[in-house]
Amino acid sequence: MKKKQDIMQLIHTFSKGSIVFFVIAVIASLLDVIFNAMMPQAIRITVDSVIGDEAFQLPKPMVALLEQVGGQSYLRSHLWIIVIVVALLALGSGVFHYICRMYISKASEGFIKRMRDTLYAHVQNLPFSWHMKHQTGDIIQRCTSDVEVIRNFVSTQMLEVVHTIFLIVFSLVIMFSMNIKMSFVALAFIPVVFAYSGLFYNKIAKRYLAADEAEGALSAMTQENLTGVRVVRAFGRERFEIDRFDQKNNTCANLWIKMGNLTSCYWGIGDLITGLQVVTIVVLGVIEAVQGDLSLGGFMAFVYYNSSLIWPIRSLGRVLADMSKANVSFKRINYILDQAEEQDCDHAIESPMNQDICFKHINFQYEGLKPILKDIDFTIPAGTTFGILGGTGSGKSTLMQLLNRLYDLPEGCGEITVGGVNINQMKRSWVRSQIGMVLQEPFLYSKTIRENIAAVRPQVSLHEVQNMAKIACVDEAIGEFAKGYDTLVGERGVTLSGGQKQRVAIARMLLQQAPIMIFDDSLSAVDSETDYKIREALKNSLGNSTVILIAHRITTLMSADMIMVLDDGKISQMGTHEQLISQKGIYKEIYDIQMSSSDHLLTEEKEGI
Repeated sequence: MKKKQDIMQLIHTFSKGSIVFFVIAVIASLLDVIFNAMMPQAIRITVDSVIGDEAFQLPKPMVALLEQVGGQSYLRSHLWIIVIVVALLALGSGVFHYICRMYISKASEGFIKRMRDTLYAHVQNLPFSWHMKHQTGDIIQRCTSDVEVIRNFVSTQMLEVVHTIFLIVFSLVIMFSMNIKMSFVALAFIPVVFAYSGLFYNKIAKRYLAADEAEGALSAMTQENLTGVRVVRAFGRERFEIDRFDQKNNTCANLWIKMGNLTSCYWGIGDLITGLQVVTIVVLGVIEAVQGDLSLGGFMAFVYYNSSLIWPIRSLGRVLADMSKANVSFKRINYILDQAEEQDCDHAIESPMNQDICFKHINFQYEGLKPILKDIDFTIPAGTTFGILGGTGSGKSTLMQLLNRLYDLPEGCGEITVGGVNINQMKRSWVRSQIGMVLQEPFLYSKTIRENIAAVRPQVSLHEVQNMAKIACVDEAIGEFAKGYDTLVGERGVTLSGGQKQRVAIARMLLQQAPIMIFDDSLSAVDSETDYKIREALKNSLGNSTVILIAHRITTLMSADMIMVLDDGKISQMGTHEQLISQKGIYKEIYDIQMSSSDHLLTEEKEGI
């Protein structure tokens, strides 16, 4: 079982390799604060001790240095020195600010890259059953939008916390050395800002979670709709889908508006508090200056320090609010990372797969559903062609998903062996590499036809790709395209017909050269003539491979060495085509229904009747 990680553990994990960059950024931020805080002191000294007649309020070594170069009179006649000092302080602040931003960018991008890599690799290794229970759009939302929220927090707000703390501490130390009374007044506003930020923290987190989940549902619906655009157009459901989108979009928009209302309230209150702080300090500073307790230069410097505190304190409150969003995003990402990956058993092996396949007393049901396979027991001899016929929901595809270890049989529910070895004792990657599978609705990438066929062996030559396409009876159709094998098939192969997609998928599977080949109703979209041609071509090219044909069409199965009929999760009949049509049962009934005159003519012509 995967050990659950908290957010701090995740941050520590993803920070590995970026720690040095974070440290450099923090040090540069501290130096930026120091240089920035020195500029008001230069202004204070200029006003009070250069323009005015007050003594230098500086450490003794600095006073001694100034006296050696001529003291106040020299600086009055050489004001350019003050200008250079201020310029150097500004330059130092700018340089260290640049270093800080450069290294925090390196640190944050490294952090997010590791997060994306880890998240993507983890999703790739999650069980097939997990993917079936989660919407693709929501997974994409977690892997993109939520990662982006965290990236913004790490690259901007996390360092801003450190920078603000440095600035508050450093500025308050200087302010207290200048005027204790005014410093306490300025300090009194800081807890108020933190207090109201804390009040908004949980409210913002809740509203952000609701809005983010609504956006994930909207993304899932959009992805689903665009994927099924052909179905939408075919049934004229555009208006219905637009209305459904509008409903979800309105829900999403309203939640974000509520989020905006809350943050607007938050910022409004913050502006009121900080505005009161500025007015209070200015009024009190004027009183202190009139009473002689604060010099004019000191007043100017104090107001500068107070003003420099306002935005960092306000931003620290904003960081607390944004931290709630990042916390939500971390939890949504952590939900995925906490899911257990597929695991092989200890000492998993790579056993030969060109052996007899035995299904021994298989019982299986999907989580929360009624049993779908009930005491299934049969053997597929190596090198033979085995046909499976059955109605929708009879368990045909489930059997193949169990063989391919997309699902694992629970303990006590039977076993599947190849050459006498339980497939649960084999490496999953090995089992899947040795089984080629073509589904009724094959998936094609948004690439060229050549790249789709060569997906299982990317370095294969065009000649081999063409050979597989010829066996799958799709080479001629590809040749009719203007760009031939370099034709882009579009998303999910939308530019190809259903039969062409199936045949391209068959060519891809044949290129895999697996010892076990499964055709899961993968000839359903081709006509009987093409179906026959493909089966004949396969006979001459499959060699010693074990072939499993799942189909609803009798003509696809009739040449199989053995045919099994499933009904309601149980084996109803088993035998050759000749045996099954000579006895009463489901197979004979379907045969009689499907054998139209055209099917009879085709069958008789091929069999030489």
